[in-house]
Amino acid sequence: MTLPLEGILVVDFSQFLSGPLCALRLADLGARVIKIERPGTGDLCRTLYLSDTDIGSANSLFHAINRNKESFTADLRDAGDRRMVTELLARADVVMQNFRPGVIERQGFGYEAVRAFNPGVVYGSISGYGEEGPWVDLPGQDLLAQSRSGLLWLTGSRDDPPMPMGLAVADMMAGNALAQGILAALVRKGRTGQGAKVETSLIEALLDFQFEVLTTYLNDGNRVPVRAAVNGAHAYLGAPYGVYRTLDGWLALAMTPSLERLAGLMGIAGLERFYGDAAAAMAHRDAIKSRVAEAVAGKTTAEWLAILQPADIWCAEVLDWPELFKSEAFRRLGMVQRISGPEAALDTLRGPIRLDGAALYHDRAAPALGEDRDRIIREFGLQAGARGDGALPTPAV
Repeated sequence: MTLPLEGILVVDFSQFLSGPLCALRLADLGARVIKIERPGTGDLCRTLYLSDTDIGSANSLFHAINRNKESFTADLRDAGDRRMVTELLARADVVMQNFRPGVIERQGFGYEAVRAFNPGVVYGSISGYGEEGPWVDLPGQDLLAQSRSGLLWLTGSRDDPPMPMGLAVADMMAGNALAQGILAALVRKGRTGQGAKVETSLIEALLDFQFEVLTTYLNDGNRVPVRAAVNGAHAYLGAPYGVYRTLDGWLALAMTPSLERLAGLMGIAGLERFYGDAAAAMAHRDAIKSRVAEAVAGKTTAEWLAILQPADIWCAEVLDWPELFKSEAFRRLGMVQRISGPEAALDTLRGPIRLDGAALYHDRAAPALGEDRDRIIREFGLQAGARGDGALPTPAV
């Protein structure tokens, strides 16, 4: 298969998760991604990750998010390394960075500086909170961005504390948003030759992530959402929407044709006064959910699925990872792939996109620090000067 981004060169200064995730999406689609890393330590993600799963000289996340990339070590305070990096940037279709606002500019590789010698460049940036404002210099870290975004008050039930998501959702949403913007800019560049500066931030990505509920908030008198006291799952959806304990596990209930239909199938008495009242699902959400919860607890998950699914009640079993991985549905997706490199071989997931019916698999693991430096110097004919001292700046996100 000829991948759509074959021939596109991405030079990536970004580190840890948000920027490298964007670069991973581009690499999966065929782009060549060269990571610019600090000599000696490299991308912070090689070591700064709270996981006890180390593979080779780096952790599992670094390998998962940096597969199919190349590593070029460069000391940006060294005249020779700066010259070689500049030559790479001059050849790049895409340049990316996720330092705090102003840092890459002080290094001399901000958008305006790069555009001066590469006017058609597509330049992508991720910050924590945008390029200006009172939060601009605060650490752009995922949990901190989640906490400022309002997101923590949507998960869980009414009496639960603020509940962060169990994933680095700000980093991942921002990385995917930047990839979308870069791809759009590349399409325009292909038509017109015009480059672009593409920017997003963790906070903007999280606000966009909440566009559904924030639109309701903005048009509903700025009423703060109230999570259900019983089996909370979505602050703006009524009963029976939620996850319920069964005799041997858990059952998720989403949309139903009607409360009367659901109660009849489940043998629930005491809900008759709510039949035909469209507003009752929200107005009496907790009372309805309490009765549903009592009924669900009386049968196994499989028994409920056998009753509810044939009746077009939207429901599902709640699986953990071992159960998911054992399912035939998961097996048919072909999501797991084996990657290997000079330092490690491991299993990880492929990207979520299929092209022309084919999933995109790449078997190259993340590069060792500086693994590709000498080859890239020879390939591009890069000219170095005298060496000096210094290191790459610390990124914001």
